[in-house]
Amino acid sequence: MNIEAVEWAKKVLAEKGIRQVLCAFTDVRGYLLTFSIPAREFIEGSAFEDGIGFDGSSVRGFKSIEQSDMVWKPDPSTLRVIPWAEGIHASAVMFGDVYEAGGRDQADCDPRGFVAKRLKKELGEEGRSAIFGPEIEFFVFDGIDARSLAWDLFVTPNGGEGDSWGAPRVIPKSRELEELPIIRPKEGYFRAPPEDRTLEYRNELVYYLEKMGIIVEYHHHEVATAGQVEFDFKPFGLVDVGDAFYIYKFVAKNVARMHGLLATFMPKPLYLDNASGMHVHQSLWEGEPFRGKNLFSDPDDEFGLSQLARYYIGGLLEHAPALTALNAPTVNSYKRLVPGFEAPIFIAWSPRNRSALVRVPAYFKKPSAIRVEYRGADPSQNPYLGIAAQLAAGLNGIRKKIDPGDPVMKDIYKLTDREKRELGIGELPTSLKEALEALASDEVIQRILGSHIYDAFMELKTEEWNQYSLYVTPWEFMKYFDI
Repeated sequence: MNIEAVEWAKKVLAEKGIRQVLCAFTDVRGYLLTFSIPAREFIEGSAFEDGIGFDGSSVRGFKSIEQSDMVWKPDPSTLRVIPWAEGIHASAVMFGDVYEAGGRDQADCDPRGFVAKRLKKELGEEGRSAIFGPEIEFFVFDGIDARSLAWDLFVTPNGGEGDSWGAPRVIPKSRELEELPIIRPKEGYFRAPPEDRTLEYRNELVYYLEKMGIIVEYHHHEVATAGQVEFDFKPFGLVDVGDAFYIYKFVAKNVARMHGLLATFMPKPLYLDNASGMHVHQSLWEGEPFRGKNLFSDPDDEFGLSQLARYYIGGLLEHAPALTALNAPTVNSYKRLVPGFEAPIFIAWSPRNRSALVRVPAYFKKPSAIRVEYRGADPSQNPYLGIAAQLAAGLNGIRKKIDPGDPVMKDIYKLTDREKRELGIGELPTSLKEALEALASDEVIQRILGSHIYDAFMELKTEEWNQYSLYVTPWEFMKYFDI
């Protein structure tokens, strides 16, 4: 353990009067888990050196009951003071890694320590680094009653054509739908106040995020109605971007609660409106990011892309079906990955073109800005797994020199099936079941997960799919009860 980081963390805890430390890690599915330890155990005790024991059998995807004893060991460099927690509630949050009983061996069930850290180390041994900047979208609602159904008369199938009844669904409560002026479905992008009622919430979220070391580049109302927003923060390395993702969600949910709101990272909460994605911008560097050389940049190329970057794109496309299982890991994710809502369902790459799965942003051509954007992810994922898998796919493309083919310069949504076949454009899985089948046949992505996490993920997600398949929905009653 880094002694300097330990001493720094102890100093912060003491000087800020921190009383409790939220010790953070994630389960295999991607849920943030925490337990609280009095700060004195870190300042005066041996918590930094020895770690904290816990029951791994109670964590989904970790251990069976006869192997339940595990140890959480803190990463002192991740300590962040929670800005709104004061007085007797003064708290900080700190990420850590999970070890087997005894605290010596890294646990193969830990997404952060076993998957993300291991891949980062392997890349570093090659003299390279990678950075990632996710665009994380989510919804803010006034409330939701999942026990109540309402008939959606505001939007109907086929843009108002056909059946006039719409469909029954749970409608989250939103001021943007209940008060005038309203934001119509698919017309929320960059809307200003008073139509956008999220501005004060977003400003406060930026304030707290930056207090916790997450520097926001910009934020805005997103395309959907009912409080859909997006925040983009400055890029981080592979492990740190996962930490930042969870701090982002933690702050977003807690600040929403302060305002009497609910923040949800469910990909598709609204019927017939846009869903929440998480486009991940990424680049490889020789040495340290922004200090060394951007390996994706070639000023002589028409798109500014190096051959290495093209091979990386080839890897992302080659492994896209399996990547979808980890980056769109819920049943609900596949109600986002459908035509007509800007989601990237076609396996192709292109500069500027947002209908492609992999896009090369063309805002600026300076070498440090050249990057690749993977658009097939959403915020329901575990980023230590999902983003690591993206990196592993890209690196495999480099190793195998996978040619991504020519970029598709047309709107793929408007191409005919024949044109897509001629261009060799495939489609992403259309359900969680299909994505799991793709992951089951992809040895490269399985290898980066390790056998334990792969088996646990497949078991958990297959169970999830089976539960969904067995459930009789209100839609089925409406559609078939009078058959």
